[in-house]
Amino acid sequence: MSRWSGLPASLDQRMRQLVVQLRRLKDHSGLSLAALAARTPYSKSSWERYLNGKKLPPAGAVEALARLCGADVTRLLALHEVAAQTWRAGRPVPEARPPVPVVQPATPVQPVPWIAPVPPDPQNGRSGPPPRAAGDEAPLPAVHTVPERPGRQVPLGPLVLGALVVLVVALPVLCPWQDQLAAGRGTGAAMAGRALGAAPQFTSRPGETFDCRVRRQGGALYAGHSRTGTTVLGGGAEGWDVVEAQCLLRRHGYDPGVVDGLVGGRTLRAVKRLQAGSGLPTDGIVGPGTWKALRR
Repeated sequence: MSRWSGLPASLDQRMRQLVVQLRRLKDHSGLSLAALAARTPYSKSSWERYLNGKKLPPAGAVEALARLCGADVTRLLALHEVAAQTWRAGRPVPEARPPVPVVQPATPVQPVPWIAPVPPDPQNGRSGPPPRAAGDEAPLPAVHTVPERPGRQVPLGPLVLGALVVLVVALPVLCPWQDQLAAGRGTGAAMAGRALGAAPQFTSRPGETFDCRVRRQGGALYAGHSRTGTTVLGGGAEGWDVVEAQCLLRRHGYDPGVVDGLVGGRTLRAVKRLQAGSGLPTDGIVGPGTWKALRR
């Protein structure tokens, strides 16, 4: 049993309950902080801050620890959500800076007139007007006022049209899976949604399967469903990350069964065979190390 240090006195009661539950799970698992870092996408120092109430753990860390220990994931995530609300409410709001006043000139600035230079006098070689007799009126120099040029108005229509043309030309480069859009949610639609920032929600219907179109991009294998390399997948997990893992298992010759996005018995056995062949712990959990083996 680990000997934990006392939690900060200023820690909210709901946050304290979450940390106590995470400490119990860690003690029950018998894993050290280094072992937790090896089995999850979070470092040893991050787990030290989470388990000592110094920082709010992310939902992914809570879920990963719950799955490692076989705990109720839904209950712990609900407790995390309540603790997150109190944690954000207790943080100080930065003071807004007052706006900088704009000083307007008291009088409008008038353009400075341009005065033509007076040519030198050919008689005496000196610059300036020739000497005049008493009573003569001096001629006024010619004054030329430079007209003010109006600002150049750029029409917005050509700019918007040019931006649309650039987007249409660059989209095939930014989204290499665009030719898979016709394959449905299983391949092109999933990655196109992620490229545009709106991934479709994963839903699995009985008997539904997904396509596997594995390609090599930048030295790594991708099936077009997910680009993760850190998500932790255990028994009962579902989603596009599971579809990606099942496609890559099949590519490496380990049959996961039907590619349905659900981690069942055949998928777990395929993961363990891949881990054994890659020199990894055969626990059936897809973590960062297993993702590296799948992407190779």
